Amino acid sequence: MKSFRFAPVFIVLTLISCGGEESAPIEYTTPAEVLVAMKAQYEGSWYESMTFIQTTIQHSADGSTDTTTWFEAMELPGKLRIDIGEPTSGNTWIFRNDSIYVFNQGTLTDGRPTFHPLLLLGFDAYFLDSASLINKLDSLGFDLGLLSDTTWQGREVYIVGAEAGDMETQQFWIDKERLYFVRLLQDVGPDGSSQQDIQFNQYEPLGDGWVAPEVLFYVDGNLQMEEFYHSMSDGIEFDSRLFSPTQWSSADHWFSP
Repeated sequence: MKSFRFAPVFIVLTLISCGGEESAPIEYTTPAEVLVAMKAQYEGSWYESMTFIQTTIQHSADGSTDTTTWFEAMELPGKLRIDIGEPTSGNTWIFRNDSIYVFNQGTLTDGRPTFHPLLLLGFDAYFLDSASLINKLDSLGFDLGLLSDTTWQGREVYIVGAEAGDMETQQFWIDKERLYFVRLLQDVGPDGSSQQDIQFNQYEPLGDGWVAPEVLFYVDGNLQMEEFYHSMSDGIEFDSRLFSPTQWSSADHWFSP
């Protein structure tokens, strides 16, 4: 297992886009190179929009579970809408322009700037210029001067932000060959004393890109939430109001019962 430390500067690479085809992975030596390669490998081919229905299972400390259905839409880069329960419930989260807007039964209950690391790493990475992506990830507290590697679920992966074997430091993992995001370790809780481990699993092709239909969330080693995607579609054209924090409720919704 290797590790390298470099300053997190933007490195311009000449890379050939190879779409979703399998090929022997190139060994990169800096996080910036990996992030540049992610976009270059799927330049012009990664889906720009998608929808899916999500079965969400939340686990409580007492062992009980709560299962709900979420309806999700993405327009890349940067737009994500989650309708919790039926789309007509008014329980909706909108991520747009690096901000989150939370609605409860149609009423705005929270609105603030935020970078969504899963949206950035799993999807926006294939559209944002690398300097912008690096700045956003740096603001989330990742050490973008450190790259190491390991294996995960039988595949070789890069670790950005930590030495291999260090499971305490904030970090994210990228599949070496397919250059998609597979794992995030981050500090959570009011004082940052807990650790969240998020895993993107069971990847399958979607259009000319990839999607992980199983997402698992652990906090301090305990399974907190499971997400299972189905009815996935790409290349969707949305009503422009769908992701608007002021017009979202009047938009024509993509889901038809």
